[in-house]
Amino acid sequence: MEPYIPDTLPLNNIDWTAHVSLIGKANAALARYDGILQGIVNPEILLSPLTTQEAVLSSRIEGTQASLEDVLQYEADSNITIIPEKQADIQEIINYRIAMKAAVDDLQKRPLCINMIRDLHRILLTSTRGRDKEPGEIRRIQNYIAPPGTPIERATFVPPSPLDVMDALSNWEAYFHSEEKDTLVQLSILKAQFELIHPFRDGNGRIGRMLVPLILYRKKMISYPMFYISAYLERNRDEYYKCLLAISHDGNWNEWISFFLRAIVEQAKENILKATNIMGLYDDMKQKVPEITRSKYSIQAIDAIFSRPIFRAVDFVGYSEIPRRSAQRMILELQNAGVLEVLHEQRGRRPAVYVFSQLIAISEGVEVVSHL
Repeated sequence: MEPYIPDTLPLNNIDWTAHVSLIGKANAALARYDGILQGIVNPEILLSPLTTQEAVLSSRIEGTQASLEDVLQYEADSNITIIPEKQADIQEIINYRIAMKAAVDDLQKRPLCINMIRDLHRILLTSTRGRDKEPGEIRRIQNYIAPPGTPIERATFVPPSPLDVMDALSNWEAYFHSEEKDTLVQLSILKAQFELIHPFRDGNGRIGRMLVPLILYRKKMISYPMFYISAYLERNRDEYYKCLLAISHDGNWNEWISFFLRAIVEQAKENILKATNIMGLYDDMKQKVPEITRSKYSIQAIDAIFSRPIFRAVDFVGYSEIPRRSAQRMILELQNAGVLEVLHEQRGRRPAVYVFSQLIAISEGVEVVSHL
């Protein structure tokens, strides 16, 4: 199989008429979601578990098995016993979240560019299974996608030759900075083209999915870079890859664009539902926690358990900035009232680990049925 030769962007074979209905639905759904985002006082705190869940699901598409609860437990107590394979999974997920935060900070200083993407890739592969795959470096070898042990002649997909990668990325970057008839269609093309260029030896899919909220944010489609698309892609993994391959095999961009626009519609609905449920839970806690604790530190405690819903008491004291004695009393009161549960009992010198289960359940458990 010969290496794929990427189409030059912008494309001239988009059937705009066929996409009109989905373009309208996707833009309307995204606007509704952004309206919810703008109504959240501290989205970085309230939606923190959703950001981690996005990292979990994006990594799961690549074969990791760790759950949101696994990651939060590990962050609360890195001494818990975890099999090495799952620990590697957890580190990949943590790196994904660190890379996203670095990208958001970086976007305040410079536009999104290939060098920024290389920096994200370097963070993503630090101390994980891909650390021997030249993190942050554009590949200089021909790679291919196939089951283990399969020769390149029977590959599922052979990305562009290393000699063509930089030109393709330059074209990609120029297209990102250009105007297109519709931004969501442009985003769909940018995401697919990046994954087809396959510029790194590993981690291309995760970077491609990470680019979705970053591009939406940079293009001012959302107020915060918090749009979580991996749940839809994971549920529809076979169609996801089939549509990408249809571009490389048949030049069929229109099937991919339709798939991606449907993903935006469905994920906007799901994200709205999760964000609304989290806001409802937050409002509920603003009523309950002061009644339970009678403490002037109630809001600090609420923000703390929303930003880290699995925690040890000593860490809760640190990041809530509540005096130790007051914090410990509040944890006990919230546990007795059923707001918090003990995930791991105290054993010897190992402190107890607590969980705010309602928030975990919302972050992991909402699915929206399609009515398209």
